[in-house]
Amino acid sequence: MEEEKEEKEYKIEDVELNANNKEFMLKALEDGAPWALAYASDKLLEDKDLILKAVKKDGQILYYASKELRDDKEVVLAAVTNKGLILKYASKRLRGDKEIGLAAIKQDKRAEMYLTDDLRNDEEINNILHPKENN
Repeated sequence: MEEEKEEKEYKIEDVELNANNKEFMLKALEDGAPWALAYASDKLLEDKDLILKAVKKDGQILYYASKELRDDKEVVLAAVTNKGLILKYASKRLRGDKEIGLAAIKQDKRAEMYLTDDLRNDEEINNILHPKENN
């Protein structure tokens, strides 16, 4: 029988009470409960340090990040590196950034649908998405 790592259980009520408590949210991340950030205050969702730590653990958190952080290359790159499809929630500007586009499609080729047209037509991106057969 496999041993399960004991995770601290977080209750929604407690998370809601701590919506503006950065230390609480950081602890939730450490404890494997990144979902807690879905309840974070707008102020915390604008906190680059917190959001960067969160998207490194779970790229899905980009969905909750402030508009400004969805246009921050460092934050978006960290998010798409572990969850390519979250590119959907990056700013239009960053959906056209080649480094971010490459990271997203390397993680999940389905992220192609969220690339800008210019990036979809990029030769390097196309070689990853549609590798030529070596015959």
